Amino acid sequence: MKTNLLSILFLLMGTYAFSQTKNFTISGYITDAGSGEKLINANIYDPNTYKGAVSNVYGFYSLSLPEGDYKIVYSYVGFENKIVEINLKEDQVLNMALDYTKSIDEVTVVGGAVTNKLEDSQMSKEVLTMEMVKSMPAFMGEADVMKALQLLPGVQSGSESTSGLYVRGGGPDQNLILLDGVPVYNANHLFGFFSVFNPDAIKNVSLYKAGFPARFGGRLSSVVDIRMKEGNEKEFHGGVQVGLVSSKFHLEGPIKKDKTAFHVSARRTYVDALMRPFMNEEDGVVGYYFYDLNAKVNHKFSEKDRLYLSAYAGRDKASSAWNDDYEYDQNGYRYKDESKLLWGNITTALRWNHVFNNKLFSNTTVTYSEYNFNVQSESQTYKYDIKTDDVFYKYKSGIDDMSAKIEFDWYPNYTNNIKFGLNYIYHTFTPGVEVFRASGDYDNIDQSTGDDPTNAQEINTFIEDDIILTDKLKANVGLHYSMFSVDNSFYSSIEPRLSMRYMATDKLTFKVAYSKMQQYLHLLSNSTIGLPTDLWLPVTDKVKPQISHQVAGGVVYNIFPGYTFSTEGFYKEMQNIIEYKEGASFFGSSINWEEKVESGDGKAYGVEFLLKKERGKSTGWLGYTWSRSERLFDNLNNGEWFPARYDRTHDISAVYSCKVSDKFDFGATWVFGTGNAVTLPTHYIQPLPSSNGYSDLPYFENRNNYRMPNYHRLDIGCNFHKKKKNGTRTWNLSIYNLYNRQNPFYLYHDGFSLKQVSLFPILPSVSYTFNF
Repeated sequence: MKTNLLSILFLLMGTYAFSQTKNFTISGYITDAGSGEKLINANIYDPNTYKGAVSNVYGFYSLSLPEGDYKIVYSYVGFENKIVEINLKEDQVLNMALDYTKSIDEVTVVGGAVTNKLEDSQMSKEVLTMEMVKSMPAFMGEADVMKALQLLPGVQSGSESTSGLYVRGGGPDQNLILLDGVPVYNANHLFGFFSVFNPDAIKNVSLYKAGFPARFGGRLSSVVDIRMKEGNEKEFHGGVQVGLVSSKFHLEGPIKKDKTAFHVSARRTYVDALMRPFMNEEDGVVGYYFYDLNAKVNHKFSEKDRLYLSAYAGRDKASSAWNDDYEYDQNGYRYKDESKLLWGNITTALRWNHVFNNKLFSNTTVTYSEYNFNVQSESQTYKYDIKTDDVFYKYKSGIDDMSAKIEFDWYPNYTNNIKFGLNYIYHTFTPGVEVFRASGDYDNIDQSTGDDPTNAQEINTFIEDDIILTDKLKANVGLHYSMFSVDNSFYSSIEPRLSMRYMATDKLTFKVAYSKMQQYLHLLSNSTIGLPTDLWLPVTDKVKPQISHQVAGGVVYNIFPGYTFSTEGFYKEMQNIIEYKEGASFFGSSINWEEKVESGDGKAYGVEFLLKKERGKSTGWLGYTWSRSERLFDNLNNGEWFPARYDRTHDISAVYSCKVSDKFDFGATWVFGTGNAVTLPTHYIQPLPSSNGYSDLPYFENRNNYRMPNYHRLDIGCNFHKKKKNGTRTWNLSIYNLYNRQNPFYLYHDGFSLKQVSLFPILPSVSYTFNF
């Protein structure tokens, strides 16, 4: 079966790989003329025949054409087109630098740098630039990539203002989030209210919801591919921003002009510093902060070789400390308690780009990443400054990855863009280690419990072809094969992928897609608000890999220049997804985690609509999603289907941005969503009398049997820019939840009454930015 599938794939890709006509190739890099940054997904084409190519994620392109005279067009959204006349009678290297457009009427920020959605074979893909992200109203003055993605159809947030993603009925663990190709396992700051991605360090973001290209694997629901800025090769630039909750800076420039460049950015909150003067240490001190640091450097050895080194480090720390002086039995005592919760990510990537020839491009990468969290507390009792008791507790968990991969882009002719590669990952899981020590009046205790680190090995290989079958029919077809070995268990998976478009007219395209995905990691979640106590664990002989099959179909229609309407329908089945058994929790028991979870099935289906305006002073989109997401477990909900936690029947988002002039722009977003599903008791029953009297017990008829009130809010923001002698000053004013909607964060019973807790009222914010 495997041989047949591979044979069919290679036959399909080879069908158009050879031609009797003598062809020559133009190739090179597409860059931003002002900075030297490589431009991703720039278009290169012959306007007479519409034969063309698209630059890859490193700005490289290759286009083969028959011998002859051509006017080749180089284009990129937001940049001036460049037309080059060539007499093609031999292979040529043409590196092209494009300039920003100077006409405000041509400003395009929605979707950013993308290929024409009508012509692209890829389905269910959206791209955002940082210009668009920064133009949106910002929660507490912090522009956020993940919150911008939540405004797209088929993508939902978890709860009030959190940055988690729930894509087409999937959970947060089913999103493959890549930062320069390195997985990020926890993308949250401040318990989920901010993401770890600083917009100043990011070049662009691509979201895939279906029809996943074969080069991606390991998750069921989505791929978020985030690319960091490389650095300005021409001159130094930077900026600083001061806001209500954080400050940040970025700096970029050439180390050696046109050869070596760097980019560095950092951000830190200072709520802890602002609150400290108002705290009395005798009553207790509470603190919290997070920071991010992004850095990237690249060096061009030659036109064929370039080296990149990128790194990210981020950490959150929440802490509390308090003292209590008291008297007991005519003796003076002091009690001290200190607790802290720390979590964070580190990612590093060293990559080498090499151009073998004008048709073969390679990228070799070695990476290291880690995610860990640490809970620690210590209490001490003193009697007349002599320590009498000391109790210490620590809990630590995390995951470390080391990886090496090599990928190739091969352009045999203009009808085929073939990618293939191999990836090896060595995982180290630390499911959880508890340390407890006590001394003094207690019995002396010194114990450590928990599972030993678990090592696992993963191998992924793929081949895909973006192939032009006819003038109207184009497809991205591929295979992804993976293997996973842990302890005495071994799993493998063959995953076919297909995304196809048919251009009925020059304004109307039909698309279909199918993908199978397999996931070897599980996330045990202990809360609904993005706490870092979520644990990543590997499959075992008892807990099988998650599997999904998704089909999708849709239509893209260009109403008229600058306006695009698209609709997509999807159906997804999932197997071997897990949830805690009733009443189970990771903490407080020595039972193996495998015994605490149930494995079951899931399904999600729906339809999405998106109307987008992409050109002019005013841009934005209106999106609507109707969907259902359900789960089925043998031992939960009486073995019947029930709504998933974040199932939302209706989801609406409206995004508007207007660049009035070089001095002023403003934006607004409005969102509406059906309330989340929660489990609440249907009534209370009285048990038989006991020694403690009577007590009413809640009775739960079904799982997730109740809907929270609908969620909606309006955010607005504006920017005031002014040219200064040495740069540009910007004041940003934003208002979150303009009409002060009391949206539910969670519900609880107070006696027999159902009460709602709301988190954020109307919240104005202001920030000051200076870019030079």
